Amino acid sequence: MVEATSTKTQVRPVKVLIVAASMDIVGGQAVQAVRLIEHLKQEPSVGVGFLPVNPRLPGILRKLQSIKYVRTITTSILYWWKLLRTIPSFDVIHIFSASYFSFLLAPSPAIIVARLFGRRIVLNYHSGEAEDHLQRWPKTTIAMLRKADEIVVPSPYLVRVFAKFGLPAKAICNVIDFDRLSFRPGGTLRPVFLSNRNFEAHYGVDVALRAFATIQQRFHDAALIVAGDGPCRETLHKLAAELKLRNVDFVGTVTRERMSELYNEADCFLNGSRIDNQPLSILEAFACGLPVVTTNSGGIPDVVTNGVTGLIVEMDDYEALARSAIELIQCPALAERIVSEGRRECERYSWEAVRNEWLKAYGAIDYTDDTA
Repeated sequence: MVEATSTKTQVRPVKVLIVAASMDIVGGQAVQAVRLIEHLKQEPSVGVGFLPVNPRLPGILRKLQSIKYVRTITTSILYWWKLLRTIPSFDVIHIFSASYFSFLLAPSPAIIVARLFGRRIVLNYHSGEAEDHLQRWPKTTIAMLRKADEIVVPSPYLVRVFAKFGLPAKAICNVIDFDRLSFRPGGTLRPVFLSNRNFEAHYGVDVALRAFATIQQRFHDAALIVAGDGPCRETLHKLAAELKLRNVDFVGTVTRERMSELYNEADCFLNGSRIDNQPLSILEAFACGLPVVTTNSGGIPDVVTNGVTGLIVEMDDYEALARSAIELIQCPALAERIVSEGRRECERYSWEAVRNEWLKAYGAIDYTDDTA
């Protein structure tokens, strides 16, 4: 794939196809795919393309994608067709992966077609539900994963999970979009909190709401911005009403640009997840100078060091989450130290920190760069 002369001059870039959800599907994987593509376009050793797992039907046929079940069938047919047409033109197929049924619909077809054409497969698994997925769906998952030339995960946590099933994996951290995020120097914190997670049960937005109810008993002017959407929308709105919460703003799904503004509007990040891996929202909070209060689910302790880069409590303990948040507001020195350490932690998630690891995974070492 990559040829080099004796003078270390690369002859042809490695052509890498990113197979992932488009931004039509809101979530960390789509955001990571966009960021990776943006950076790879600047690499002379790589030629990058993108194939969405959720392609849009052309013209009038697009109406079919608004019909439940019909949407799945028509999108899957179009997706398979695009895989068969596109993959032969690339050297490396970088496939983003979630878990459960999504694994069957999106990564599995890409793996099958890439293997059919003898292409190198980099399977990039992101779900914090990996252990349960592998335990419950071993026949449809483990054999398929073994077809990948390399399994890449964002965190040491998932490396440990995959090792339990005899699957070697390599950790390459998520990339923070520093260009779109602005760091705000520390100062006195207002009781203004942000929750930025999809409205799914395992992300524990309900835990954040319950914690905020306790916070409001201490700070009557406390406010909470809730960004996100999902299947639990109605349940969460109902819970906020039952708890008689004040100053809670459900802003729905927001653009990347608007998300940067929300980080700067808040003073503390609140996270109550029950299942997680390496939350981009926590990394972005670090980058924006928001101190983080979070539960200890999944791979979060690999990202947040309790008392150093954030405050960590046990899962579902919303009272402890509230106490830690109140402590941050009341202890400016602690908050300032956590903000500073969180900013330093961000260096691990820059493109410069992960660039060579991705180039090695693709076999696309830039021979003009002696550090590669």
